[in-house]
Amino acid sequence: MGSPDIRQFAAAGEVNDLEGRMIQAVLFDLGETLLHFGQLEIGKIFDRATRLSYEYLQSRNQPAGSFAVYRLRNFFGIRLHLLFSYLTGNDFDSLSILKKYGKKKGFSLSEAEWEELNWQWYQPLTEKAQTEPDIVQTLQRLRQMGLRLGILSNTFVHSSSLDRHLSQMGLLEFFPVRLYSYQFPFRKPDQRIFFEAARQLQTEPRRIVFVGDRIEKDVRGAQRAGMTAVLKHAYTNQKKRVPDGIFRIQYLSELPELIETLNRSQRERSDGSQSVPEMHQSPVPSPIRPEGDSV
Repeated sequence: MGSPDIRQFAAAGEVNDLEGRMIQAVLFDLGETLLHFGQLEIGKIFDRATRLSYEYLQSRNQPAGSFAVYRLRNFFGIRLHLLFSYLTGNDFDSLSILKKYGKKKGFSLSEAEWEELNWQWYQPLTEKAQTEPDIVQTLQRLRQMGLRLGILSNTFVHSSSLDRHLSQMGLLEFFPVRLYSYQFPFRKPDQRIFFEAARQLQTEPRRIVFVGDRIEKDVRGAQRAGMTAVLKHAYTNQKKRVPDGIFRIQYLSELPELIETLNRSQRERSDGSQSVPEMHQSPVPSPIRPEGDSV
């Protein structure tokens, strides 16, 4: 697939001043950006996760009790923690919650078994996950360009499960820097988590491109932290107004050309041979239709 002209990436309005923004790193959101899950049937996902985790506990001879009670306890327990997370703005750690609940019930598991139990809860989501067919080639090209790559995701899922999933998808090796919000007392769009990601990437925020699908949590948060924000097309941003100064892409495979063009424009700007604003004088492309369900 050929990449469109960079003019097609610019959202309506003025692009932020890009002076001094030679891009050195790229941060990715996880769901609906690197991994596509789509609009999920949460009830079915929960039922399957409950069954898998219950059967795993039985296989380890743990006192899980009746399935009906196990399901009910977890249903209300998860809802309670999600509500608390919503009210506080902090994500909980799924593995810590499992251990706390399990020890009250008398479960006796090794660390590896606790992580496997966490995986059983997460596994139904992995069955829905898809990536772009050329994602590995895209990441290889970005790395060959000398760019540092990282992940910054709002999530309560423990890193043992997320990293295992990324490894299964052949993506883990590309991301030595991975920040999951449950590890911090703040999450996107809080600027502090973007600054922490920049610190771990050893790159100034103004030299980082952040790619995500959520307008408020991802692109606005990245903008406020001084990063160059790129909105990835997804069902989560359909029919929503895109803020000024946001680049838009339909596929991650468009990123290398976008970054090359931004860096080339910056070099030319520094030489006084060309200015950046002409990039966004053409009309914004019409909304992209989703091809199907995926997060």
